[in-house]
Amino acid sequence: MAALSTDLDALLRLAAARGASDVHLKVPSAPLVRVDGRLERVDGFARLAPVDTEAALAHMLAAMPHSAKHQEFDRRGEVDFAYAHPGLGRFRVNAFRQRGSVSVVLRLVRFGVPTIEDLGLPPELADLAGAGDGLVLVCGPAGSGVTSTLAALVDRINDGPPRSVITVEDPIEILHSDRECAINQREVGLDTGSFGEALARVLRHDPDVVMVGELADAETVQIALNAADHGVLVLAAMPTGDARETVERLVSVFPLHRQGQARTVLASCLRAIVCQRLVPREDGPGRRPVVEVLRGGPQARRAILNPEDAALLAELATVAA
Repeated sequence: MAALSTDLDALLRLAAARGASDVHLKVPSAPLVRVDGRLERVDGFARLAPVDTEAALAHMLAAMPHSAKHQEFDRRGEVDFAYAHPGLGRFRVNAFRQRGSVSVVLRLVRFGVPTIEDLGLPPELADLAGAGDGLVLVCGPAGSGVTSTLAALVDRINDGPPRSVITVEDPIEILHSDRECAINQREVGLDTGSFGEALARVLRHDPDVVMVGELADAETVQIALNAADHGVLVLAAMPTGDARETVERLVSVFPLHRQGQARTVLASCLRAIVCQRLVPREDGPGRRPVVEVLRGGPQARRAILNPEDAALLAELATVAA
């Protein structure tokens, strides 16, 4: 049986070779990987002891350029960061304490930027990347490919015309290089204190496009809506399942006396709500995206402004793949 403290790289290579999306390290279990949505044990590795998961976390944090993430884990008992492995790609890492030991979950993000075509997304999503302003929400539960879809939209924007793009992510998973656009990527916890702090000043960075990895509270939603309503294209993620839930969740972050105003601004600036999930492929192993798109327009505006018409949102959304 291999010891994780000396064979973390071997485990990650094995996971990549099996096409795993995630690797789970937990005491006192042997390592687990998620393949095509199913959690599987990894043969050849012993059950993990506290020293194993602690050593794995220390190994990855040691690769960070400074100690901010290490300090965050010590202070809060959990941390998110990105870990790069030569030859395999980048991993989004979440480490947390449970029952006195460290657990770690790594999500594999392969090197390179995925395209709309690579991901099997409907071609009409490329039109959203060409919008000059407004709000595009990309939605889905954890593990549904939302981060990759946002990255693919930024990649399409990067084909031109030249624009200034600011991303706020936690952590940065996919790295973009400037082509036609100037892309600045900010990581929460390293480059900025929080999504709210980054967005509070984002309009001072002269952006044409802002990509937000998470809309989680009234502050970030308000700033995103304000930017989208004032000439910026805002791409943002929400962990919702369909267009109706997305609208209601977004509006509900505001106190009751501000929800009417939130509906008005959302109705005027919404370009699209893209909801996706991954389903097993019918032609072989793996999964493919099923995507539902609600386009902004007169009918969508009416349904957003009038809560009693919310059911219309489901009727207006179209399955695009």
